[in-house]
Parts: sequence; C-alpha cells; structure tokens
Amino acid sequence: MLIIEGHEPSPVGTIYGIGRNYLDHAKELGNQAPDNEPVVFLKAPSSVRGLTTGGVAFDGIGIHYEAEVVIRVGKKTEVGSKNVTWHAVDAVGLGLDLTHREKQNQLKAKGLPWALAKSFTGSTILTPMVPTSQLKGQSYFSFDFFIDDQLRQQGDTSKMIFSVPEILTFLATTNTLYPGDIVFTGTPAGVGTITKGQKFRLVLTEPHRSWEGQL
Repeated sequence: MLIIEGHEPSPVGTIYGIGRNYLDHAKELGNQAPDNEPVVFLKAPSSVRGLTTGGVAFDGIGIHYEAEVVIRVGKKTEVGSKNVTWHAVDAVGLGLDLTHREKQNQLKAKGLPWALAKSFTGSTILTPMVPTSQLKGQSYFSFDFFIDDQLRQQGDTSKMIFSVPEILTFLATTNTLYPGDIVFTGTPAGVGTITKGQKFRLVLTEPHRSWEGQL
C-alpha cells in the first residue's frame, strides 16, 4: 500500500523503474548512458514493503540500495499521449530500489531481462508521498540517503538525463498510465551494499521531509 500525506493508504499500480538516468551512476557501474530513450524495467506491486516492516527475499546476501525520487501518477494518461507534463503526477516521495547486483550482472551477461534481480519480496521501499498540491509548481528535487548515519548518496533531479515529463511521455508511447502507477526516476552515483538490520534515512531537501527505516 502507498501512503500519501493527508490521504488514506491506496494500492500501488504498475511500478516502472528508470535505469541509468544519472550519468555518474552509469559510469560507476561501467554502463553506457542511454542516448535517445530511457532504460525501463518493471517491479511487481508485491515487491513493496514498509520502511521498517516486511522481509526481503535475499536478506542473507548483501544487496545494493538505489535511492531515488519517486512519482505517483494521479491522472489517467492514454497510450500515445504527447508531451505529458507534471499535471499527470499527484504525489512525490523517495524510495529504495533494492537490487541483487550479482544476479543482475549474471543476467545482463546472458542478455536476459533483469526481473529476478529487481523485483523480489521487499525490493521496493517507499516513503510516504507529498501531494503535488503542496509543491507550488516545484519540478526539481534533491535528496540525501544515509545508512547508519553515514551519507551514501545525494541526488538532484535537475541532473537526470531524462526529466519527469520526458519519462512520462516515453512511457505513454507504449502504455496507458493509470492513477496509482509509480515511477522510480533513477539513482545517482554512490550505490552500494545494505544488509539486514542496518538502519537508513531518506531525506527530501525541499519540501523538507525525513523518513527513517530499517532493512
């Protein structure tokens, strides 16, 4: 379930992930940055867990954290829609896209999809989300991610290769977007291992929000 400030919890729809959307992150993993269109993968709604509750399928293995700005679709957007804007979004928050990096590398080497490395029980952690009605037209966001009080990642969506409108417009070329759909917009450099029991903190700079959790 997804929590939007001031609203009842609601179901999560399709979860879209955008890969390699920060140049520095693509470089740190030795990947080529995308040229003309975003790299897109999917995560199952059943992969969502709470900040402090819910297991992780691979809790005996070090998995990688990827902290990201997350947006929620609030307006149905028909397939083929052009120039989709922020008006299609009704909430913004942060999330962790947990990744079984070893399995992902194995799958990539074979030219296979990443699903088993990206979508597993507990691999999607979402903060409560801030309604866009409170953002006063804000379209760029920065954030910090800490593990055990140590800063691990800092992101600024103004540095993304593909902006939120560009991502939504691209997704709409092949999919109708529905209210409740979630988009992980990409992670900056600094990804690394997080293990069961470690505490973390996700901080949205403006509007200021801070959420604590534990794997």
